[in-house]
Amino acid sequence: MNQLVFPVLAALFAVGLGSLVGGPQDIDISEAQDALDFAVIKHNRGSNDLFQSQVAKVIKVQRQVVAGYKYIITVQMAKTPCRKNDAANDVCAIYQDPASARPYVCTFSVWSRPWLNDIQLVGEKC
Repeated sequence: MNQLVFPVLAALFAVGLGSLVGGPQDIDISEAQDALDFAVIKHNRGSNDLFQSQVAKVIKVQRQVVAGYKYIITVQMAKTPCRKNDAANDVCAIYQDPASARPYVCTFSVWSRPWLNDIQLVGEKC
């Protein structure tokens, strides 16, 4: 009997309340806004598009405790009329017309170590 009870109890404690200990946990976007802003800037700098993209909708936000925090953020992005090289266009409204906005989904992985003042985009899938 003890041989069966211990593995079952160990599995229950490891899983917690429906999620793996140390695994990604759902959080509110307000807890990851800096990471999302950083990812969008990196995304725009790395794209070949002449125009900026902005977040149209936040789909899912998770945080995983690692050596710091790893944020996994899935968003719907959309095009804007603002050119990327215009320094005055930090935030630009997206097109309201879906044909012009050309929405697309991206998942960003951002690793943050605030005590080192370090943040990195470690994954981007669009």
